[in-house]
Amino acid sequence: MTDRFSFALHATDGAARTGLISTPRGGIRTPAFMPVGTAATVKAMLPGSVRQTGADILLGNTYHLMLRPGAERVARLGGLHRFMNWDRPILTDSGGFQVMSLASLRKLTEEGVTFASHIDGSKHMLSPETSMEIQRLLGSDIVMAFDECPALPADRARIEESMRLSMRWAQRSRDAFGDRPGHALFGIQQGGLEPDLREESAEALTGIGFDGYAIGGLAVGEGQEAMFACLDHAPGALPVDKPRYLMGVGKPDDIVGAVKRGVDMMDCVLPSRSGRTGQAWTRRGQVNLRNARHADDPRPLDAACTCPACTGYSRAYLHHVVRAGEMIAGMLLTWHNLHYYQELMGGMRDAIAAGRFAAWEAGFHAARAEGDIERL
Repeated sequence: MTDRFSFALHATDGAARTGLISTPRGGIRTPAFMPVGTAATVKAMLPGSVRQTGADILLGNTYHLMLRPGAERVARLGGLHRFMNWDRPILTDSGGFQVMSLASLRKLTEEGVTFASHIDGSKHMLSPETSMEIQRLLGSDIVMAFDECPALPADRARIEESMRLSMRWAQRSRDAFGDRPGHALFGIQQGGLEPDLREESAEALTGIGFDGYAIGGLAVGEGQEAMFACLDHAPGALPVDKPRYLMGVGKPDDIVGAVKRGVDMMDCVLPSRSGRTGQAWTRRGQVNLRNARHADDPRPLDAACTCPACTGYSRAYLHHVVRAGEMIAGMLLTWHNLHYYQELMGGMRDAIAAGRFAAWEAGFHAARAEGDIERL
Protein backbone atom coordinates (compact mmCIF):
# COMPACT_ATOMS: atom_id res chain seq x y z
CA MET A 1 0.00 0.00 0.00
CA THR A 2 1.26 3.49 -0.78
CA ASP A 3 0.36 6.81 0.84
CA ARG A 4 0.83 8.75 -2.36
CA PHE A 5 -0.11 8.74 -6.05
CA SER A 6 2.47 7.51 -8.55
CA PHE A 7 2.79 5.93 -12.00
CA ALA A 8 5.31 3.31 -13.10
CA LEU A 9 5.70 2.38 -16.76
CA HIS A 10 6.48 -1.35 -17.00
CA ALA A 11 6.72 -2.00 -20.75
CA THR A 12 6.10 -0.44 -24.15
CA ASP A 13 5.44 -1.97 -27.56
CA GLY A 14 5.45 0.67 -30.26
CA ALA A 15 3.44 3.53 -28.74
CA ALA A 16 1.36 1.11 -26.59
CA ARG A 17 2.22 1.13 -22.89
CA THR A 18 1.49 -0.96 -19.81
CA GLY A 19 2.15 0.04 -16.22
CA LEU A 20 0.71 0.60 -12.77
CA ILE A 21 -0.86 3.65 -11.15
CA SER A 22 -0.42 3.40 -7.37
CA THR A 23 -2.88 5.12 -4.99
CA PRO A 24 -3.59 4.76 -1.26
CA ARG A 25 -6.75 2.81 -2.22
CA GLY A 26 -4.98 0.32 -4.44
CA GLY A 27 -3.27 -0.12 -7.78
CA ILE A 28 -4.71 0.54 -11.23
CA ARG A 29 -3.28 -1.68 -13.96
CA THR A 30 -2.87 0.15 -17.25
CA PRO A 31 -4.20 0.22 -19.88
CA ALA A 32 -7.28 0.58 -17.66
CA PHE A 33 -10.97 0.76 -18.51
CA MET A 34 -13.07 2.62 -15.92
CA PRO A 35 -16.75 1.65 -15.69
CA VAL A 36 -18.95 4.71 -15.28
CA GLY A 37 -20.82 5.03 -11.98
CA THR A 38 -22.71 8.20 -12.94
CA ALA A 39 -24.84 8.66 -9.80
CA ALA A 40 -22.70 6.63 -7.35
CA THR A 41 -23.70 3.35 -9.01
CA VAL A 42 -22.72 1.37 -12.07
CA LYS A 43 -26.26 0.74 -13.23
CA ALA A 44 -27.57 -2.84 -12.78
CA MET A 45 -24.41 -3.90 -10.90
CA LEU A 46 -23.35 -4.35 -7.27
CA PRO A 47 -19.93 -2.82 -6.51
CA GLY A 48 -18.53 -6.24 -5.63
CA SER A 49 -19.71 -7.56 -9.00
CA VAL A 50 -17.98 -4.68 -10.80
CA ARG A 51 -14.77 -5.60 -8.99
CA GLN A 52 -15.23 -9.26 -10.00
CA THR A 53 -15.19 -8.23 -13.66
CA GLY A 54 -11.63 -6.98 -13.09
CA ALA A 55 -12.21 -3.23 -12.69
CA ASP A 56 -9.56 -1.47 -10.57
CA ILE A 57 -11.21 1.98 -10.62
CA LEU A 58 -14.63 3.57 -11.21
CA LEU A 59 -15.66 6.96 -12.54
CA GLY A 60 -18.21 9.21 -10.82
CA ASN A 61 -19.92 12.26 -12.33
CA THR A 62 -19.46 15.55 -10.46
CA TYR A 63 -22.39 17.21 -12.25
CA HIS A 64 -24.90 14.47 -11.36
CA LEU A 65 -23.67 14.03 -7.78
CA MET A 66 -23.64 17.76 -7.01
CA LEU A 67 -27.29 17.99 -8.10
CA ARG A 68 -28.39 14.76 -6.42
CA PRO A 69 -27.78 13.84 -3.61
CA GLY A 70 -25.40 16.81 -3.19
CA ALA A 71 -21.65 16.83 -2.43
CA GLU A 72 -22.12 18.14 1.12
CA ARG A 73 -24.49 15.28 1.92
CA VAL A 74 -22.05 12.72 0.50
CA ALA A 75 -19.26 14.26 2.61
CA ARG A 76 -21.42 14.12 5.78
CA LEU A 77 -22.08 10.44 5.06
CA GLY A 78 -18.37 9.61 4.90
CA GLY A 79 -17.44 10.37 1.28
CA LEU A 80 -18.24 8.72 -2.02
CA HIS A 81 -16.34 5.48 -1.37
CA ARG A 82 -18.29 4.69 1.79
CA PHE A 83 -21.54 6.05 0.35
CA MET A 84 -21.49 3.68 -2.63
CA ASN A 85 -19.60 0.81 -0.92
CA TRP A 86 -16.59 0.87 -3.27
CA ASP A 87 -13.26 0.85 -1.42
CA ARG A 88 -10.96 1.12 -4.44
CA PRO A 89 -9.95 4.23 -6.44
CA ILE A 90 -12.55 6.59 -7.89
CA LEU A 91 -11.97 9.23 -10.57
CA THR A 92 -14.45 12.09 -10.77
CA ASP A 93 -14.87 14.23 -13.88
CA SER A 94 -15.04 17.99 -13.44
CA GLY A 95 -18.69 18.48 -14.45
CA GLY A 96 -17.81 20.62 -17.44
CA PHE A 97 -18.84 18.16 -20.14
CA GLN A 98 -22.24 17.41 -18.57
CA VAL A 99 -22.97 21.11 -18.14
CA MET A 100 -22.36 21.59 -21.84
CA SER A 101 -24.37 18.53 -22.92
CA LEU A 102 -27.21 18.25 -20.37
CA ALA A 103 -27.93 21.51 -18.61
CA SER A 104 -30.17 24.18 -20.07
CA LEU A 105 -29.91 27.99 -20.02
CA ARG A 106 -26.11 27.90 -19.81
CA LYS A 107 -24.08 31.08 -19.55
CA LEU A 108 -20.34 30.83 -20.04
CA THR A 109 -18.02 33.56 -18.68
CA GLU A 110 -14.36 33.78 -17.69
CA GLU A 111 -15.45 33.01 -14.13
CA GLY A 112 -17.23 29.74 -14.97
CA VAL A 113 -20.60 28.44 -16.10
CA THR A 114 -24.02 29.23 -14.65
CA PHE A 115 -26.71 26.75 -15.61
CA ALA A 116 -30.14 25.36 -14.82
CA SER A 117 -30.33 21.77 -13.56
CA HIS A 118 -31.78 19.25 -16.03
CA ILE A 119 -33.59 17.68 -13.05
CA ASP A 120 -35.57 20.55 -11.57
CA GLY A 121 -34.40 23.75 -13.27
CA SER A 122 -32.59 25.01 -10.13
CA LYS A 123 -29.75 27.47 -10.78
CA HIS A 124 -26.11 26.52 -10.17
CA MET A 125 -22.61 27.81 -10.81
CA LEU A 126 -19.56 25.71 -11.68
CA SER A 127 -16.10 27.25 -11.80
CA PRO A 128 -12.63 25.76 -11.41
CA GLU A 129 -12.80 26.57 -7.70
CA THR A 130 -16.28 25.13 -7.07
CA SER A 131 -15.48 22.01 -9.11
CA MET A 132 -12.35 21.40 -6.99
CA GLU A 133 -14.37 21.88 -3.80
CA ILE A 134 -17.16 19.52 -4.90
CA GLN A 135 -14.64 16.84 -5.87
CA ARG A 136 -12.85 17.33 -2.53
CA LEU A 137 -16.16 16.81 -0.68
CA LEU A 138 -16.81 13.66 -2.72
CA GLY A 139 -13.35 12.41 -1.73
CA SER A 140 -12.32 11.07 -5.14
CA ASP A 141 -8.78 9.79 -5.62
CA ILE A 142 -8.30 11.33 -9.08
CA VAL A 143 -9.76 14.80 -9.62
CA MET A 144 -10.19 16.34 -13.07
CA ALA A 145 -9.44 19.99 -13.81
CA PHE A 146 -12.45 22.07 -14.85
CA ASP A 147 -12.53 22.68 -18.60
CA GLU A 148 -14.81 23.64 -21.44
CA CYS A 149 -15.45 21.10 -24.17
CA PRO A 150 -16.94 22.51 -27.39
CA ALA A 151 -18.89 20.05 -29.55
CA LEU A 152 -17.25 19.12 -32.84
CA PRO A 153 -17.37 20.14 -35.60
CA ALA A 154 -16.52 23.70 -34.58
CA ASP A 155 -14.50 26.34 -36.42
CA ARG A 156 -10.86 26.86 -35.51
CA ALA A 157 -11.44 30.25 -33.85
CA ARG A 158 -14.02 28.73 -31.49
CA ILE A 159 -11.74 25.77 -30.64
CA GLU A 160 -8.76 28.07 -30.05
CA GLU A 161 -10.71 30.41 -27.78
CA SER A 162 -12.16 27.46 -25.84
CA MET A 163 -8.77 25.74 -25.43
CA ARG A 164 -7.14 28.90 -24.06
CA LEU A 165 -10.02 29.43 -21.63
CA SER A 166 -9.59 25.81 -20.49
CA MET A 167 -5.85 26.41 -19.93
CA ARG A 168 -6.60 29.46 -17.75
CA TRP A 169 -9.12 27.32 -15.87
CA ALA A 170 -6.47 24.56 -15.57
CA GLN A 171 -4.19 26.95 -13.67
CA ARG A 172 -7.07 27.99 -11.41
CA SER A 173 -7.94 24.32 -10.84
CA ARG A 174 -4.32 23.59 -9.86
CA ASP A 175 -4.28 26.58 -7.45
CA ALA A 176 -7.62 25.61 -5.87
CA PHE A 177 -6.70 21.91 -5.58
CA GLY A 178 -3.75 22.78 -3.37
CA ASP A 179 -1.69 20.10 -1.66
CA ARG A 180 -3.67 16.90 -1.05
CA PRO A 181 -1.32 13.96 -0.43
CA GLY A 182 -2.69 10.70 -1.80
CA HIS A 183 -5.03 12.50 -4.21
CA ALA A 184 -4.17 13.35 -7.82
CA LEU A 185 -5.19 16.16 -10.15
CA PHE A 186 -5.27 15.59 -13.92
CA GLY A 187 -5.13 18.39 -16.49
CA ILE A 188 -7.12 18.09 -19.72
CA GLN A 189 -5.59 18.70 -23.15
CA GLN A 190 -7.94 20.44 -25.58
CA GLY A 191 -7.59 21.78 -29.12
CA GLY A 192 -10.07 19.82 -31.21
CA LEU A 193 -8.51 18.18 -34.25
CA GLU A 194 -5.87 20.91 -34.69
CA PRO A 195 -2.34 19.50 -34.05
CA ASP A 196 -0.78 22.88 -33.24
CA LEU A 197 -3.53 23.72 -30.71
CA ARG A 198 -3.09 20.29 -29.08
CA GLU A 199 0.65 21.03 -28.80
CA GLU A 200 -0.01 24.46 -27.31
CA SER A 201 -2.45 22.97 -24.81
CA ALA A 202 0.00 20.22 -23.80
CA GLU A 203 2.75 22.79 -23.31
CA ALA A 204 0.51 24.95 -21.10
CA LEU A 205 -0.57 21.97 -18.98
CA THR A 206 2.97 20.65 -18.59
CA GLY A 207 4.06 24.11 -17.49
CA ILE A 208 1.41 24.10 -14.75
CA GLY A 209 2.26 20.54 -13.72
CA PHE A 210 -0.28 17.75 -13.11
CA ASP A 211 -0.23 14.19 -11.77
CA GLY A 212 -1.74 12.90 -15.02
CA TYR A 213 -3.04 14.25 -18.30
CA ALA A 214 -6.32 13.66 -20.11
CA ILE A 215 -7.05 14.03 -23.80
CA GLY A 216 -10.38 15.82 -23.91
CA GLY A 217 -12.66 17.00 -26.67
CA LEU A 218 -12.68 13.74 -28.65
CA ALA A 219 -15.42 11.12 -29.12
CA VAL A 220 -17.86 14.02 -29.50
CA GLY A 221 -19.05 13.28 -33.02
CA GLU A 222 -15.89 13.60 -35.12
CA GLY A 223 -15.78 9.91 -36.14
CA GLN A 224 -13.16 7.22 -35.53
CA GLU A 225 -10.87 8.13 -38.42
CA ALA A 226 -10.54 11.76 -37.27
CA MET A 227 -10.13 10.67 -33.63
CA PHE A 228 -7.32 8.24 -34.52
CA ALA A 229 -5.63 10.90 -36.66
CA CYS A 230 -5.62 13.19 -33.62
CA LEU A 231 -4.38 10.37 -31.36
CA ASP A 232 -1.49 9.76 -33.75
CA HIS A 233 0.10 12.89 -32.24
CA ALA A 234 -1.86 14.11 -29.18
CA PRO A 235 -0.64 11.55 -26.56
CA GLY A 236 2.98 12.02 -27.64
CA ALA A 237 2.79 15.72 -26.73
CA LEU A 238 2.11 14.74 -23.08
CA PRO A 239 4.75 13.70 -20.51
CA VAL A 240 5.93 10.10 -20.89
CA ASP A 241 6.13 9.51 -17.12
CA LYS A 242 2.49 10.39 -16.33
CA PRO A 243 -0.77 8.54 -17.05
CA ARG A 244 -2.67 9.56 -20.21
CA TYR A 245 -6.45 9.34 -20.07
CA LEU A 246 -8.72 9.48 -23.14
CA MET A 247 -12.11 10.68 -21.91
CA GLY A 248 -15.39 9.05 -22.95
CA VAL A 249 -14.05 6.24 -25.17
CA GLY A 250 -15.51 3.95 -26.33
CA LYS A 251 -16.34 0.96 -28.50
CA PRO A 252 -13.88 -1.97 -28.27
CA ASP A 253 -12.14 -1.08 -31.55
CA ASP A 254 -11.86 2.57 -30.39
CA ILE A 255 -10.17 1.37 -27.19
CA VAL A 256 -7.72 -0.91 -28.99
CA GLY A 257 -6.84 1.89 -31.42
CA ALA A 258 -6.33 4.34 -28.55
CA VAL A 259 -4.06 1.96 -26.60
CA LYS A 260 -2.06 1.35 -29.80
CA ARG A 261 -1.47 5.12 -29.90
CA GLY A 262 -0.23 5.49 -26.31
CA VAL A 263 -3.36 5.94 -24.14
CA ASP A 264 -3.38 4.44 -20.60
CA MET A 265 -6.91 5.04 -19.29
CA MET A 266 -10.43 5.20 -20.75
CA ASP A 267 -14.04 5.35 -19.59
CA CYS A 268 -17.38 4.95 -21.31
CA VAL A 269 -21.04 4.29 -20.47
CA LEU A 270 -21.29 1.98 -23.49
CA PRO A 271 -20.89 -1.48 -21.87
CA SER A 272 -23.48 -0.77 -19.18
CA ARG A 273 -25.88 1.22 -21.40
CA SER A 274 -25.71 -1.45 -24.12
CA GLY A 275 -26.38 -4.15 -21.55
CA ARG A 276 -29.61 -2.46 -20.52
CA THR A 277 -30.84 -2.36 -24.13
CA GLY A 278 -30.15 -6.00 -25.00
CA GLN A 279 -26.80 -5.43 -26.73
CA ALA A 280 -23.82 -7.64 -25.92
CA TRP A 281 -20.19 -7.02 -26.88
CA THR A 282 -18.26 -10.19 -27.65
CA ARG A 283 -14.92 -11.15 -29.19
CA ARG A 284 -16.89 -11.74 -32.42
CA GLY A 285 -18.51 -8.31 -32.41
CA GLN A 286 -21.86 -7.02 -31.20
CA VAL A 287 -24.86 -9.29 -30.61
CA ASN A 288 -28.45 -8.00 -30.35
CA LEU A 289 -30.31 -10.36 -28.01
CA ARG A 290 -33.66 -8.87 -29.07
CA ASN A 291 -33.38 -10.59 -32.43
CA ALA A 292 -35.71 -13.55 -33.01
CA ARG A 293 -32.82 -15.76 -34.17
CA HIS A 294 -31.89 -16.32 -30.49
CA ALA A 295 -35.37 -17.44 -29.31
CA ASP A 296 -34.66 -21.20 -29.52
CA ASP A 297 -30.86 -21.11 -29.19
CA PRO A 298 -29.65 -23.24 -26.23
CA ARG A 299 -26.00 -22.15 -26.69
CA PRO A 300 -24.27 -19.57 -24.50
CA LEU A 301 -23.74 -16.00 -25.69
CA ASP A 302 -19.98 -16.71 -25.83
CA ALA A 303 -18.74 -20.23 -25.08
CA ALA A 304 -15.27 -18.94 -24.15
CA CYS A 305 -16.54 -16.32 -21.66
CA THR A 306 -16.57 -17.07 -17.91
CA CYS A 307 -19.09 -14.39 -16.83
CA PRO A 308 -22.39 -15.46 -15.16
CA ALA A 309 -24.46 -14.65 -18.28
CA CYS A 310 -22.37 -17.02 -20.40
CA THR A 311 -21.78 -19.81 -17.88
CA GLY A 312 -25.31 -20.02 -16.49
CA TYR A 313 -27.77 -19.02 -19.21
CA SER A 314 -28.62 -19.70 -22.85
CA ARG A 315 -29.10 -17.20 -25.64
CA ALA A 316 -32.76 -18.27 -25.60
CA TYR A 317 -33.11 -17.24 -21.95
CA LEU A 318 -31.30 -13.94 -22.49
CA HIS A 319 -33.54 -13.24 -25.50
CA HIS A 320 -36.62 -14.02 -23.39
CA VAL A 321 -35.73 -11.74 -20.45
CA VAL A 322 -34.66 -8.93 -22.78
CA ARG A 323 -37.94 -9.10 -24.71
CA ALA A 324 -39.95 -9.42 -21.48
CA GLY A 325 -38.25 -6.34 -19.98
CA GLU A 326 -37.04 -8.29 -16.94
CA MET A 327 -34.46 -6.60 -14.70
CA ILE A 328 -32.17 -9.62 -14.82
CA ALA A 329 -31.60 -8.96 -18.53
CA GLY A 330 -29.80 -5.68 -17.82
CA MET A 331 -27.96 -7.23 -14.88
CA LEU A 332 -26.61 -10.21 -16.82
CA LEU A 333 -25.73 -8.35 -20.02
CA THR A 334 -24.08 -5.46 -18.16
CA TRP A 335 -21.98 -7.99 -16.22
CA HIS A 336 -21.06 -9.72 -19.46
CA ASN A 337 -20.13 -6.46 -21.23
CA LEU A 338 -18.00 -5.19 -18.34
CA HIS A 339 -16.33 -8.61 -18.08
CA TYR A 340 -15.56 -8.52 -21.82
CA TYR A 341 -14.14 -5.00 -21.62
CA GLN A 342 -11.87 -5.94 -18.70
CA GLU A 343 -10.77 -9.11 -20.52
CA LEU A 344 -9.89 -6.89 -23.47
CA MET A 345 -7.73 -4.67 -21.25
CA GLY A 346 -6.02 -7.67 -19.66
CA GLY A 347 -5.27 -9.12 -23.10
CA MET A 348 -3.66 -5.87 -24.19
CA ARG A 349 -1.63 -5.55 -20.98
CA ASP A 350 -0.25 -9.08 -21.44
CA ALA A 351 0.44 -8.53 -25.15
CA ILE A 352 2.32 -5.26 -24.55
CA ALA A 353 4.38 -6.84 -21.75
CA ALA A 354 5.29 -9.73 -24.08
CA GLY A 355 6.11 -7.43 -27.03
CA ARG A 356 3.41 -8.99 -29.22
CA PHE A 357 0.78 -6.24 -29.38
CA ALA A 358 0.66 -6.22 -33.21
CA ALA A 359 -0.16 -9.96 -33.31
CA TRP A 360 -2.74 -9.58 -30.56
CA GLU A 361 -4.38 -6.67 -32.43
CA ALA A 362 -4.50 -8.68 -35.66
CA GLY A 363 -6.25 -11.52 -33.78
CA PHE A 364 -8.71 -9.07 -32.23
CA HIS A 365 -9.75 -7.71 -35.64
CA ALA A 366 -9.83 -11.17 -37.25
CA ALA A 367 -12.23 -12.53 -34.59
CA ARG A 368 -14.55 -9.54 -35.02
CA ALA A 369 -14.49 -9.93 -38.80
CA GLU A 370 -15.87 -13.49 -38.45
CA GLY A 371 -19.10 -12.11 -37.00
CA ASP A 372 -21.47 -13.92 -34.65
CA ILE A 373 -21.76 -17.71 -34.60
CA GLU A 374 -23.97 -19.26 -37.27
CA ARG A 375 -27.64 -19.38 -36.36
CA LEU A 376 -29.14 -22.78 -35.62
